[in-house]
Order: sequence, then structure tokens, then C-alpha cells
Amino acid sequence: MKKALAIDVGGTKIYNAIVNEKGEIISEIEKRPTPKTFAEIKAAFEEIINKYERQVDVIAFSTCGAVNNSNSGILGSTGNIAKEYPSMDFQSLSKKPVFVENDANAAAWAEHIVGASKGMPYSIMLTLGTGVGGGIILDNKLYKGKNGAAGEMHFKMRTDKHRKCTCGSYDCFEAYASGTGLKRTAEEISGDDEITTYDVIENKDRPLMKKILDKWQNDILEGIIGLANIFDPDVIVLSGSMAEFVDIAYLETEANKQIVTTPFKVVKASAGNYSGMIGAALLALGVK
Repeated sequence: MKKALAIDVGGTKIYNAIVNEKGEIISEIEKRPTPKTFAEIKAAFEEIINKYERQVDVIAFSTCGAVNNSNSGILGSTGNIAKEYPSMDFQSLSKKPVFVENDANAAAWAEHIVGASKGMPYSIMLTLGTGVGGGIILDNKLYKGKNGAAGEMHFKMRTDKHRKCTCGSYDCFEAYASGTGLKRTAEEISGDDEITTYDVIENKDRPLMKKILDKWQNDILEGIIGLANIFDPDVIVLSGSMAEFVDIAYLETEANKQIVTTPFKVVKASAGNYSGMIGAALLALGVK
């Protein structure tokens, strides 16, 4: 059975493990902080690859940032990693084939092959964390757009420039549906700039906190309705740390009342915390 060395690159952490064609992690998972400089990031990659490349058939990167359609490199900086990172020559890192994919796309593929959307040809995955990531599967194929940048969840929720988003624009879905969005909703409703998402979650049964959570969840609902109307999916999969705090049944019921397309499911991701590594490995190994 073929194996991939999967490396998951985020703005704060790098994970690596060996993954087989069944999507099983068959080695210890290693974790390290993401270095601050380009040279240190490259050195970390070289160290990991030199240690494991003889044991695998391919090197598979799951990374922050949009990835080109040849799966060879990064299209542009994400702002949470060294600014030179998009210039990384991934192919030069190993004598084995090197495959690169966006982390949200990779996680969506893991869900499609071994997780919550398995057997469903049309799916969308939303990763709700500090920001919001997205991956789109259409007719059992990962949809990447003309250059590889599709799936960015920065469509508008309103037009009055109410909240600035990390992308530099205003009022994107991410600015409302993310953990950061929950904090800003909490600040606006409570009038308390010191309130945290932890305060809201920990006290969710109190009327004020319930009001905040309901508003945040309904912002997620609005985005889901829009995505369902555009893509007519079988399922929308919610992943990430903030997905634990949404009412899946409520989102599914309310969205299906309001869409103009056909009914769909809303489910929580099941491929696990390392779905980016799993999905990148499966894509690199050609598992469909």
C-alpha cells in the first residue's frame, strides 16, 4: 500500500505524519511551532522530509494560502506566515514527488473520501475557527476555480462597511461566522469590549449570552443559505473549533425552509483534527 508524508502548515503550527491510501495515520504525529522566517520554515520542511522521505512514495503538503491548479505552489501570502512563503519551491524539497493543496480543500477531500460527506458527490465544507475556510466538491471533484483560489469565504453579508475583515474588505461572511466574528457580535450586543468568546460559551444559558450566540448562529445560517442556493449541494459539512457550538439540526431545518434549491443536509465533520493531512495525502496518492 502506498504512503504519503503529510505536512500540515498553518500560521502557528506545523504537523506531520505518514498516511496510507485508506486515509489512516500510521505514524506518530509530530508538531512544532511555525517558524517566523522563510529560511526557518524551509529548514523545518527539509528536516521533516529528510527524516521520512525514504519511507513514503510522495510528499503531501496541506497549507494555508491558495494553491495553484498544478498543485506545485502558493498563489499569494495569507498574512499569518512569513511574507516570502509563497515563493517556496516545494518541488526542490525532495527527490520524491511533492504535492501541495490548500488546507481547507484538503480537509474537504478527507471528509469526501473517509468522513461525513463520503458517498455524496456535491458537498461544501466550512471550517469555523479564528477565520473561516472553505472547500467545495462538485461531481466528486475538488472545485478550485480557474487559477486555484476558489472556496474563499469572503462574500458580503451586508453593504454598509460595518466590520472590516482580515482580507481588507468589509462585512465578509468570515467577519461574522468565525470565532473572531462571535467576539465582535458579543462586543456589539453587550457593549463590553473585554468580553471573550470563552465568556459567551461558558455562560451560554444566560439570556444575554444566548442572544449573542443566536445572532452569531443566524449569521452562519445566512451564509449557508446563500451557498446552498448557489451550489445545490448534498451536504454542508461544518468543521473547526467553533463548529462545536452550533446547533446542526437548527441550521439544517431553517436553511431548508428558506432555500430555493433542493433539500440538503448539514453535518459536523468526522475525519478528525488532522483532516488536512489526511486529505492532502489522499489527493497526492490519487485516491478518489
